[in-house]
Amino acid sequence: MNQTVRRILICCALIGVFITGAVVGQNKFGQPKSLLHVVTLKWKPESTVEQRQKAIDGVKTMAGQIPGIKNVWLKTVKVQGPSREVQFDAAFVIEFASEEALKVYATHPAHKKWEEVYLPVREESRTHDIGN
Repeated sequence: MNQTVRRILICCALIGVFITGAVVGQNKFGQPKSLLHVVTLKWKPESTVEQRQKAIDGVKTMAGQIPGIKNVWLKTVKVQGPSREVQFDAAFVIEFASEEALKVYATHPAHKKWEEVYLPVREESRTHDIGN
């Protein structure tokens, strides 16, 4: 095989490897039909660590009782407040299968029971419902 043909084949092989890497390396993402219910909150100063944890654990318990809840996120990593006057302490997220599932959650007895634990220790919260 002559030198020119060999160089062309090597170049074609390298181009193939580059294109394959570019295709494989693309970030894949989706736009799910589910709805995210994002809550940031500030605990009452007099609430205890145990009361706060019971309220957060209650989200998980409630999720097992309400149809249409797909996932929950309960570990607060970072929370930013809207201003220096209001600094939020915690956050949690509930993923619903649909807007209808969110409506069911709002009036479900398990949600009402959880509020009996949550509302007495919550000073303030912000809720954002996000979907596609």
